[in-house]
Amino acid sequence: MSGADAVEQVRRSVHPVTQVLFDMDGLLLDTERIYTEVTQSIVGRYGKVFDWSVKGNMIGRGSKESSRYLVEALELPISAEEYLAERDVLLREAFPRADALPGAEALVRHLAEAGIPIAVATSSDLDLFELKTRRHGAWFDLFDTVVTGDHPKVSHAKPAPDIFLAAAEALGGGADETLVFEDAPSGLEAAMAAGMRVIAVPDPNMDKSRYAGAAEILDSLQTFDPSRYGLPAI
Repeated sequence: MSGADAVEQVRRSVHPVTQVLFDMDGLLLDTERIYTEVTQSIVGRYGKVFDWSVKGNMIGRGSKESSRYLVEALELPISAEEYLAERDVLLREAFPRADALPGAEALVRHLAEAGIPIAVATSSDLDLFELKTRRHGAWFDLFDTVVTGDHPKVSHAKPAPDIFLAAAEALGGGADETLVFEDAPSGLEAAMAAGMRVIAVPDPNMDKSRYAGAAEILDSLQTFDPSRYGLPAI
């Protein structure tokens, strides 16, 4: 049996997918570009460069954890709290301009029209979620539920599984029948820890070797084939 045949046999032996969870930043919305521009504007004043050697270890993590890492990694002469306070002002001005990423709206609409329960599971707090989605309410309203980083059932940020477990529970299905879309290694780790299958859609700059364990690694949501997971074909 070839390796591809073995993978296909395993895929068919697991529970069919009945519900789907989506991360948001860098997967549905192009907010990572905004984070990068704002962060560079801050660290650039200290002669520092915010590149993928640093960003790759921050993406997908909670704001407090990632800001502490940034300050230490770049040896900034400010505290993580000072960085976050300045960043927050700049981000709130920019987030309402966030664009949808290719294939995001079409896939969400397809699953919603097919009656598949879908949810957003984002590390963003609720107020930031509302800013980021301001231009996209028509299709974000199609989600059955949204679980944000400040949800009462999310005690620990990704890579802990809390947010995915809370979202799956809200939709009513079990972990073994839940499919997760993620762009970040920490999100992949969180979803796998929750016992869920994960499709990774990483930024082109990310090292794909960091996505071991993903059911698939896609270049874009546009290339996703729902029928491979027992979902209605597009």
